[in-house]
Amino acid sequence: MESLLAQVARKNRDAVEVRKIDVEEHPDIAARFRVAEVPSLALVHRNRIVARLEGRSTAPSIEALLDAHREEDGVPA
Repeated sequence: MESLLAQVARKNRDAVEVRKIDVEEHPDIAARFRVAEVPSLALVHRNRIVARLEGRSTAPSIEALLDAHREEDGVPA
């Protein structure tokens, strides 16, 4: 998923910030975001998870998740 996220981040660099967290090194963050499966992708807006993908994902599924939550005038879609 790492290379997919890098691709998506490059394509959407003005709209998203991608951060990778090692859940073994940061179990507190994993618990805070309720990571149940690795890999997991959490879409966070204003410190709140608005969408999540768990397990292996494809570029189209990540793009669809982002498209469903694009902002218009500062308000999530």
